Amino acid sequence: MAEAAKRLVRSVVAGAPALASATVQYSRPRLATFWKYARVELSPPTPGEIPVAVESFKGLVASFKAGSYKQITVKDSMRNALVATEVLMWFYIGEVIGRGSLIGYNV
Repeated sequence: MAEAAKRLVRSVVAGAPALASATVQYSRPRLATFWKYARVELSPPTPGEIPVAVESFKGLVASFKAGSYKQITVKDSMRNALVATEVLMWFYIGEVIGRGSLIGYNV
């Protein structure tokens, strides 16, 4: 039994450099794509973008008051519900990370 464990460890150690090389080769283009979009999408808003966001929100409130939400399709409403759920879940994840534990939450 000990001999089998030794052989397993030797084979894992011998294959580790090849596995690491394959992982780096696989991940490099994907990480480049991720960082390309992360620089744009995860950056904070510039001072010039804030008035645009305020006007967009005012337009959203005006269209809600006018009743245009009644004309939305089921597909779009489900998509909006999924986006809202995602935002809510990220908020909860941030709360748990901020607290450092799940204690105090009804999970």
